Amino acid sequence: MNAIRLTTPFSAETVKKLAAGDRVLLSGVIWTGRDQAHKRLVALLDEGRELPVDLRGQAIYFVGPCPAKPGMPIGSAGPTTSYRMDAYSLQLIRDCGLLGMIGKGGRTEPVIEAMKRYGAVYFAATGGAGALISRCVKSCELIAFPDLGPEAIYRLEVEDFPLVVAIDSAGNSLYR
Repeated sequence: MNAIRLTTPFSAETVKKLAAGDRVLLSGVIWTGRDQAHKRLVALLDEGRELPVDLRGQAIYFVGPCPAKPGMPIGSAGPTTSYRMDAYSLQLIRDCGLLGMIGKGGRTEPVIEAMKRYGAVYFAATGGAGALISRCVKSCELIAFPDLGPEAIYRLEVEDFPLVVAIDSAGNSLYR
């Protein structure tokens, strides 16, 4: 089975065509964010303030990258457990137009329902393959919340980032 080549930002039509189990090679810009960055994004939304990134049609990679070795844009960049972002993902999908999330492990039912309602997709990256995944990162730039260190928001340019559609926009899940 050949992989589907996708580029960010996503369109709603592109996301709707993806099915659980599809292999994807993703290129373009993705944003990083873990628990604390998500918490701050939602706090900004709750305060009616502008976010440091426009998430419409974008993907967030749940990762805290390791420092880069000389000559490299990033260190090891393996996915973190996604359900820890579930308290925040619903609002980012609903209010910000987030269409893609990348991580590992299952998601809670409220997030899956939001994905179905607003047409988002969840991709799984291979856990334990952070060094291999980092080879797909062509550039890395700190964007927001520098005090969070590796959990800050970074802008990554990726090329042929290998993913699997773990939960599609219809709610079909590889975890069930």
